[in-house]
Amino acid sequence: MYRFFADKDQVNGSRIIISGKDAHHIKDVLRLGIGDEIYVCTDDEWEYTCEISNITRDEVSVSVVDATRPGKELPSRITLYQCLPKREKMELIIQKAVELGAVRVVPVMSARCIVKLDEKKKESRVERWNSIAEAAAKQSKRMIVPEVGQIMNFAAALKEAKQNDVCLIPYEKSEGMDATRDLMNGIKPGQSIAVFIGPEGGFEEQEVELAQNEGFKAVSLGKRILRTETAGMFVLSVLGFLLDDRSR
Repeated sequence: MYRFFADKDQVNGSRIIISGKDAHHIKDVLRLGIGDEIYVCTDDEWEYTCEISNITRDEVSVSVVDATRPGKELPSRITLYQCLPKREKMELIIQKAVELGAVRVVPVMSARCIVKLDEKKKESRVERWNSIAEAAAKQSKRMIVPEVGQIMNFAAALKEAKQNDVCLIPYEKSEGMDATRDLMNGIKPGQSIAVFIGPEGGFEEQEVELAQNEGFKAVSLGKRILRTETAGMFVLSVLGFLLDDRSR
């Protein structure tokens, strides 16, 4: 069954109004009609089974048939702070981060980032990245649409990220897998987590030192050097495995 997302202000009792591009997709692309059923999520833990009750030029009205809380979201909120790689890589990273359970992706400009964007390009890229996040959320049956934030410089991103309970920065010169394993195993469900991933050229040593001074823990991803599009997925996969297992 197809999945769509709606804002909470679109819910009126047992009736939900879907508008905009989703309404167009339902009636003009999928060609669904009155009586067909879809899933609707409203950016929370609830999943609504709905039946299409009315279709107009600009809106699709659905009636709630059933509501469940299937527990598909991870018990911890994970934000991926991704230093900007080349364009196609960032799109892949966002897609996979959403599939793996991140609730937010923040693009970051660090010292070794190759990509340089003016304000107009920043705006258009963030808009596209959010569209990719929404499509990935629908495909992976997420209960929320993770946000792709505005592009931040390294210092501002650190300041924001340190508000999380656990802050991780993979770095090839960190202590090793034993220390990383102990750190990962100590993370509790419910704790908020920030993961900082460097660009193609990696972090400068001064950046890692600055992050550690702000409370970040440097972690090892093993003896192999991972590409920027692989490193974040490695960390998210490990966190998802550990947290999902502990929440059962």
